[in-house]
Amino acid sequence: MNPLITIVFAVYNEEENLKNLYQRLTAVADSLSDYCFEFIFVDDCSSDATPEILNQFYQHDHRVKSIRFARNAGSHAALRAGLHHAKGDAVVVLAADLQDPPEIIPELLEKWKEGKQIVWGVRSKREGESLTTKFFSVMYYRLMNWLTNVKMPPLGADVFLVDKNVVNAFRKITEKHTSVFMTLAWLGFKQGSIEYVKNARAKGVSKWTLSKKIKLLLDSTLAFSDIPIRYMSVLGFITAGLGFIYAMYVFWCYVNGSPVEGWSSLIVAILVVGGVQMMMLGILGEYLWRTFDESRQRPQYVVEYVLESKIDLEVTKSQGHKVT
Repeated sequence: MNPLITIVFAVYNEEENLKNLYQRLTAVADSLSDYCFEFIFVDDCSSDATPEILNQFYQHDHRVKSIRFARNAGSHAALRAGLHHAKGDAVVVLAADLQDPPEIIPELLEKWKEGKQIVWGVRSKREGESLTTKFFSVMYYRLMNWLTNVKMPPLGADVFLVDKNVVNAFRKITEKHTSVFMTLAWLGFKQGSIEYVKNARAKGVSKWTLSKKIKLLLDSTLAFSDIPIRYMSVLGFITAGLGFIYAMYVFWCYVNGSPVEGWSSLIVAILVVGGVQMMMLGILGEYLWRTFDESRQRPQYVVEYVLESKIDLEVTKSQGHKVT
């Protein structure tokens, strides 16, 4: 019996890349005769011709499933939706901009056959990206490995394969403000990796803006680490200690007949202590906001419609698949 493999893509305004992606994807899938495939494209409320192109794929290929969001929810929400809708014995997540080549799918499947339940695609080289982008990417993963007890590949991973048991465990986690990659790594299971070259973007521009990167850093840190809130008290003690030392210095100067001028010292003290307090309040606010947002139980994404894949149920049942 042939295992069913689901390939998931988060798609946002990728009309220039989709046809080339689909051609390369189907070529890889057709070459792997030992597997059946399902292709899930999650459209994050694109404003270009992406929905029409995905509809064309759906009309001509029974393996294609298209999910469209009613509002833009972000790539991690799109990946979560793809994992929730996947039917496969294993699920592969790739980028839709062709930076992650579909040709690495066989390597991921080989690792899966060896017994690995999570297989990371580790970037050995990144083409077409600036030194600052590479630097901040490396720093992000180093920070996550230092600040949290969740260990990710040091050079980062945008590609992964997960076994259906991992997907079932992932579906039980309902947190919204978190990283899909960090959550999967946190789950445990048997993990392995392959190396690949991350290609330069074929066409179009990256939607991974600075604000989204900062949000991912905050979400990843606050969701998996208590260090920021724990070290607030340490910072408070340090600030109080410095204040005490400064007070002793002012007193010493007064005793020796050269008192410190009040205006300058007062303003410096207010700015330093006030800045530390505001930073502490900001950290507390981030934690409280996430708690409040989770308590409202609003959905992370809203689905406008789903074009269900027309996989032959009789064939999959005869091959031993449990189709839900």
